[in-house]
Amino acid sequence: MANRIFQLKAKVIKNINVAPKYYKIVLSCPYVACAAQPGQFVMLRLSESYQPLLRRPFSIHRVVHSPQSIVHSRKENLRANCIEVLYEVVGIGTKILSEKKPDEYLDVLGPLGKGFSIFNNRYPILVGGGVGIAPLLFLAEQLSTVNRQLSTVLIGANTKKEILSEKEFAKLGCSVKIATEDGSAGFKGRVTDLLKNLLSTINYQLSTIYACGPKPMLKEISIISKQYHIPTQVSLEEYMACGLGVCLGCMINTHRGYQAACREGPVFDSRIIKW
Repeated sequence: MANRIFQLKAKVIKNINVAPKYYKIVLSCPYVACAAQPGQFVMLRLSESYQPLLRRPFSIHRVVHSPQSIVHSRKENLRANCIEVLYEVVGIGTKILSEKKPDEYLDVLGPLGKGFSIFNNRYPILVGGGVGIAPLLFLAEQLSTVNRQLSTVLIGANTKKEILSEKEFAKLGCSVKIATEDGSAGFKGRVTDLLKNLLSTINYQLSTIYACGPKPMLKEISIISKQYHIPTQVSLEEYMACGLGVCLGCMINTHRGYQAACREGPVFDSRIIKW
C-alpha cells in the first residue's frame, strides 16, 4: 500500500490549539495512515464552497491510534490508524481548518510525495524551524521504534511560547535542544547556529541531517552540511495546487533540472537544489 494514493472522507477526531497560532488535528483515515511514510503529505479540501477553491498541502505529523478508526473487511484489517496534522493559522484556509469540530468530515487526498530516506548506519540529527517540525516527529518515531535509532532534535522558534512538539520528541528518547531567537528558552539565536555548535562538539562523520522549515534556514543548513560533508535531506515547504505534479505550480530549480516538489519531493537531497 505504500505507493497508493487515496481520496476519502476523513472524520475529525479532535482539533486542538497547542500554541499561539498552532493547532493539531487528528483525522480518521486508516488507508492513508497505513500507506504513509515519514516526509509525505496530504492535500485537504477545507471547504465545500469556492473559498478557498484549491486544496491545501499539510505534512503528516504522525500516524496515531484511535479505537474510533478501526476498519474491518474481508480484505483489510486496518487497526487504529489516524493521521495527525500540525499546522499554523496563517490565512483563510487554515482559519477554516482551525474551526473544524469532532465528527465533521474533511476530504483527504494522500499520502503524496517522496518522503525521507533512512540510513541505519548513520546518527540522525533532525532540525525543525517553526511549523517545519511537523514531518520530523513521524520520522523520529520510525527511527526510534522501527530502526532502533535515537535522534538529536533541534527545534527552532521565535519565542518559548512557539516551541512545538518538544515533549513528544523527549518521550521517544530523543535528545532535544531548543533555540529561540529572543532567548526565552534554550540557546539564544537561530537553530542553524545551534546546529553549528552541536557539530563542533560531536563526531559528526557518521551523522545525517534531516531538516524542514523556512527556505533561508534550509539554505543555511545546506551550506553547513556541505562544509562538514554530512548527507542532508531537506523537506521543502512550497505552495501546491494539485499535489500530483500536474499543474507544475511547485517547481524547484535543481542541478537535475526543474522538479515538482509535490512529486519528486517534498524531500530532496540538499546537494541537488540550486539555492
